[in-house]
Amino acid sequence: QVQLVESGGGLVQPGGSLRLSCAASGSIFGFYAMGWYRQTPGKERELVASITSGGSANYADSVKGRFTISRENAKNTVYLQMNSLKPEDTAVYYCNAQGLTTYWGQGTQVTVSS
Repeated sequence: QVQLVESGGGLVQPGGSLRLSCAASGSIFGFYAMGWYRQTPGKERELVASITSGGSANYADSVKGRFTISRENAKNTVYLQMNSLKPEDTAVYYCNAQGLTTYWGQGTQVTVSS
């Protein structure tokens, strides 16, 4: 059983930056992909960004050029650097790990507002 714990969320003004971290209780080396999803009330959870074990990244069109996903296997941690934040980025952000089993974190709130 792997636990994923997100951190780094908070309140930021439009145009600001945040870095989310997802720390796994075990090795992430064996996971095919790690990702960040987000969800707002009344909407389905959507993929924001993902990264494979080989380092290939994939982004939602709405965040391309603004967000960067990275993974540090030695620290069992995945990051999401979010720049040029917009109010529409406001959501609960969830970490995801895909392997033989899929794991989810508990989520961290990101609020972009002036």
